[in-house]
Amino acid sequence: MQHWLRELDRLLRGELTQVSVLREHGFALPLRGTTVLIMLLGGVTGVCMGTFALLHNDGPRLQQLIASTVKVPALFLLTLLVTFPSLYVFNALIGSRLRLMSNLRLLVGSLGVTLAVVASFGPIVAFFSLSTTSYPFIVLLNVVAFGIAGALGLTFLLLTLHRLSLLDNEPPQTPPVAVTETPAPPTNGVQGNSDQPPVATASMLTRPITALEKMPQHVLGRHIWTVFRIWIVVFALVGSQMSWILRPFIGNPNEPFTWFRPRQSNFFEAVWHAFQNLF
Repeated sequence: MQHWLRELDRLLRGELTQVSVLREHGFALPLRGTTVLIMLLGGVTGVCMGTFALLHNDGPRLQQLIASTVKVPALFLLTLLVTFPSLYVFNALIGSRLRLMSNLRLLVGSLGVTLAVVASFGPIVAFFSLSTTSYPFIVLLNVVAFGIAGALGLTFLLLTLHRLSLLDNEPPQTPPVAVTETPAPPTNGVQGNSDQPPVATASMLTRPITALEKMPQHVLGRHIWTVFRIWIVVFALVGSQMSWILRPFIGNPNEPFTWFRPRQSNFFEAVWHAFQNLF
């Protein structure tokens, strides 16, 4: 477990997605360990979401707390199952050399980032769940938290695909050329009064690139960005509707507990009604 947590920490810090690491080892994310962490982080998030049901007027609804703990991991794993084939096909269309397992690791890594972010919002969600009785406010708070986490997770996915695509098109490496340092110009015996700006050294210009940072001076073709942006929209729609199918996650205090609600309306209409009810 500690090893998996360290790997997740390296993922968040961008150590697993450095270009030098990707060139040498590929995207070497432990698939089984990250999947287990996704389930655990999803369970923690579900507990925090279900705390709103503990202060119900009719007494605490422990069933809702258990249901939320189970449903949040199921939400992400089912979304992974539904959207993974399309990610693989989209990668193949742009000529990517990523194989089936590499695509799977990439999507699991993106969900790992998403779950880590949304679980970090868990204490905030639990705090407001225990300190307010406004159901529309709690619904919108969770939508915002999941929206921010999803945006960061998909940004990680897109930028990592960018780096992997650059490596696919990278020309063969040539032997390194020795660089000699240029001696500093004479200062006529006066220190620190040179009119010339300081010369930037290689150590000043090179630094680790974070997981959510674009590669400088490297741009993918417009058609590639278009393809992946379409996939991101598909992923967001599937995840949103999947959450609507698996509802309730919080538990409406004006309705009896049930594991699943009947099919009606859609996710976006429900968010709009919650917004109207709040104001």
